[in-house]
Amino acid sequence: MNRIVVVGASAAGLAAAETLRREGYEGTLTLVGDEPLAPYDRPPLSKQILSGQWRPDRLPLRTPTDLAALDLDLRLGVAATGLQLTERTVRLADGTALPYDGLILATGVRPRRLPGEGAHVLRTLDDALTLRDSLGRGRRLVVVGAGFLGAEAAATARRLGAEVTLLEPAPVPLAHAVGAEVGRMLARVHRDEGVDLRCGTTVTEVTEDGVLLASGEVVEADEVLVAIGSVPNTAWLDGSGLAVGDGVVCDAYGEAARNVYAAGDVARWYNPLFEASMRIEHRTNAAEMGMAVARNLLAPEARRPFAPVPYFWSDQYDMKVQAYGFLRGHDEVAVVERALAERRFVAVYRMGERVSGALAVGMAPKAIRGWRQAVATGAGWHETVSPGDRPVLRP
Repeated sequence: MNRIVVVGASAAGLAAAETLRREGYEGTLTLVGDEPLAPYDRPPLSKQILSGQWRPDRLPLRTPTDLAALDLDLRLGVAATGLQLTERTVRLADGTALPYDGLILATGVRPRRLPGEGAHVLRTLDDALTLRDSLGRGRRLVVVGAGFLGAEAAATARRLGAEVTLLEPAPVPLAHAVGAEVGRMLARVHRDEGVDLRCGTTVTEVTEDGVLLASGEVVEADEVLVAIGSVPNTAWLDGSGLAVGDGVVCDAYGEAARNVYAAGDVARWYNPLFEASMRIEHRTNAAEMGMAVARNLLAPEARRPFAPVPYFWSDQYDMKVQAYGFLRGHDEVAVVERALAERRFVAVYRMGERVSGALAVGMAPKAIRGWRQAVATGAGWHETVSPGDRPVLRP
């Protein structure tokens, strides 16, 4: 294999490129990124960058020296616009055609938007800096969407002194992901911090004065942040022949077609650990999958299924949320350490008869690490979580 192209210059794409070199690949290695910046970390955008705690120069994932050592054909500030599988060619927005023997797709996601003009989104460094320059004490911010990104941004803006209204269409924020009771606890934290959290509220449009609700009410704001989820960046693959369905569809090895793999937020793959197809938008998963598919591409005779225990974290106010496993679609939740009322606890999730995940709020990392093994081994629920002495919550 003489020419490998990695499309996407963020965590997954960089991890793939580094792994290829580490595993001994010496051929031409092209890394394509639509942003003009070298690969940088995105989780701090809604926290340290938005708050002004960090300068942008802390974001790069590698130093210029480290990047140079990879001997990359680096194509930054130019998007991929098409893929021809039969010709094994990637086309770029500048008209370039890149031939490849192996290809890794790591194009990530883009924010969903609402009708209307003037709203912020939060995906790139420019997005974060533009929003940060608009915030301050007494400024009115409406955040549409109380998922983890919206909640983090709301918490950061509140600490900056902004008046924050957080609008969420679901009855309970994040209930689909963490369960209704945990979602209610997180909602109480925001309200106690002074956020005007309104659930069961649908926004139809961004207006000059703020946002228009389905009820006809206008919620006025100086700034609006739309955080209603993301869309995988797959439009450029239209007509390529690759299967696309809420992401690039891959097998258990991350392969989408012969010698074509996908990694990170854009990849939908079959995770044999949970016997489910999944697409995960978390920083840790992106890096781990980038490494895994790079190895599988280089050594197909020794390739291994990508079967991770997903991990994610979120920082809101002084509270850290950490989770292992696959929490969506769970059947039961049980608190196994401390209590929700304390806002310090560990909760464990059941799917079928197995432990499928664990979540900790306000606890040291070691409090939840042991549960990772239970998820990884598919530990039985009844053998692991003692019945009767654990408060069971509604899913």
